[in-house]
Amino acid sequence: MTTIHPETSAGKAAAPVPQPGRWLAMAVLALAVLLVGIDATVLGIATPYISEDLRPSGTQLLWIGDVYSFVIAGLLVSMGSLGDRIGRKKLLLVGSVAFGAVSVLNAYATSPELMILARALLGVAGATLMPSTLALIRNIFHDPRERSLAIGIWGAMASAGTAVGPVVGGFLLEHFWWGSVFLINLPVMAVLVLVGIKLLPESKNPAPGPWDLPSVALSLVGMVAVVYAIKEAAAHGFDLTVLAAAVLGAAALIGFVRRQRGLAAPLLDVDLFRHRGFSGAVLADLLTILGLSGLVFFLSQFLQLVQGRGPLEAGLAELPAALGAVTAGLIAGRVARRFTVRAVVAGGLAAVGGALGFLALLDRTTGYPLLGGVLLVVGVGAGFAFTVTADVILSSVPKEQAGAASAVSETAYELGAALGIALLGSIVTGIYRGFPAPAGVPAEVGDAARESLGGAWEAAVALPAEQGTALLATAQDAFVDGLRMASGVGSAVLLAAAVAAWFLLRGQELADDVEH
Repeated sequence: MTTIHPETSAGKAAAPVPQPGRWLAMAVLALAVLLVGIDATVLGIATPYISEDLRPSGTQLLWIGDVYSFVIAGLLVSMGSLGDRIGRKKLLLVGSVAFGAVSVLNAYATSPELMILARALLGVAGATLMPSTLALIRNIFHDPRERSLAIGIWGAMASAGTAVGPVVGGFLLEHFWWGSVFLINLPVMAVLVLVGIKLLPESKNPAPGPWDLPSVALSLVGMVAVVYAIKEAAAHGFDLTVLAAAVLGAAALIGFVRRQRGLAAPLLDVDLFRHRGFSGAVLADLLTILGLSGLVFFLSQFLQLVQGRGPLEAGLAELPAALGAVTAGLIAGRVARRFTVRAVVAGGLAAVGGALGFLALLDRTTGYPLLGGVLLVVGVGAGFAFTVTADVILSSVPKEQAGAASAVSETAYELGAALGIALLGSIVTGIYRGFPAPAGVPAEVGDAARESLGGAWEAAVALPAEQGTALLATAQDAFVDGLRMASGVGSAVLLAAAVAAWFLLRGQELADDVEH
């Protein structure tokens, strides 16, 4: 996609001089992305310990897992637009301080309710980080090839964070209590803020218009209500509460779109979705994360509570996915220019879908070579797809709207994660809760074991050895049955996303000309 720029009287406008400190600034942005990646995956490795200590119900455990995504999805567009108005650097640094402070609340939560609240507040702070980092990349790097590499580094650091999270979290869990996995945010945030003040350039829309608070409220209410309705319907079926939430959410989002069309300076230019490449990239991101998120959330529990690995070993076992994503992300821009955007994105998604299909054959004794191979393919495919779609989204908009466009990309990611955990998680939970307790196990013990796999471990310990072993084996088999079904559904979603990307990204190319 080549951008044509106005000419001056002396001929074509000269390309802007590259900022000399742009790669140092990129290092700071990479640190922020690393932190968000760590926080996204560290919860999965800590879930068994949180479950044992706080004793949440199965529903509360799902809320702990997905409320962060619900809140962040509801606020990303608003925060991305706020960054365009007040300055992306300012928003990133303020959000980083808040993220660190709220991490302490997560670490010292004493009840499931407080943990859910702390995760929600972390979502508010997290909504400021990711769109700010991508928008700053859009404004720092004017050369599209340099920008593609920067986006690749951005994606690689996000993937590295998903790897570092379980490994570092596993190490901490083997030596400290579960709250320590949240306190690792503090030193990273301190470095980010102190160095970012010096190295990051400020950028914002020179004529932004006001930040429309009614639009912020409509976006938040609409996203949270719709996702809540889907989650509750998947877990418990339709009732009046679900219907009311769905209607409220749909009405709020319709109101949001209509209000944006009537504003001189909207939070989000909804006409961006008329661009086939932009809307195709966003849809691909949403469907991909929807298909993957259930795997990410439950795989750590499978490795620890089914196969008996320690937290550090479980974290190391997931490394191939991150290594594949890092490698693919760094070369994705070059590969997309060598072949085509749609071939790279659709091919990556198809590879992930095929790999998830193999997990439908999973059982308790599945060896690591198969698991490691599947995770490597998942990482490579996702690394190609996410990096190229992020490049397409950023290249489709003027740099003044980079914050809002980045927020749309991240909203698709977070909404997909929330929906994936809600829908695929509900499949796992629904199948798991249906297992019959072995003969002789008291009814109340069986009910406690059905709340979560962590609860089954606790219940088994309190029973005689033979009954406890039988109960735990039955619970593990039920969990694996649910994980197999969820993997099959995730595979179907990814293959559908590959087909959609092939058609929607037809003719899409990455830019080559330097912006003026």
